[in-house]
Amino acid sequence: MKYQLLILTLIVVLGLGSCGENSDNSTQTNNTPAANDNSPYAGGKTIYQKTCITCHQADGKGMQGTYPPLAGSDYLLADKYRAIKQVLKGSMNKITVNGNDYQGVMTPQGLNDSDVSQVLNYVYHSFGNNGFTVTSADVKAVRER
Repeated sequence: MKYQLLILTLIVVLGLGSCGENSDNSTQTNNTPAANDNSPYAGGKTIYQKTCITCHQADGKGMQGTYPPLAGSDYLLADKYRAIKQVLKGSMNKITVNGNDYQGVMTPQGLNDSDVSQVLNYVYHSFGNNGFTVTSADVKAVRER
């Protein structure tokens, strides 16, 4: 168990477990959607494509055993505050999603409150999901805890 924790820690320290590219909490990103994308979640889609797609894949189905699916995820759809916390703070814990275990490392994404709410709104309303609405105030409240 200590050996596994050491390996996970090294992965995080070396940045090999990172799905996102942005690591500065205060960074204001320019996530203006493409001119031809008028969907209400276009900004979140842009953020997803920059920070989440590598691990969770374009279709939101993840990578079996390592990175969980976001599409139809019972884990994701159960608690929006837990989802916010994972985006903000990351996670090294094993989780069970739709009956399958996942042990991949999720590093903190370093997004500002608006970007976190946008990307989670995109995920909660894409990939066949019909989930929560996340506000910047929700993110701020979790960040301040």
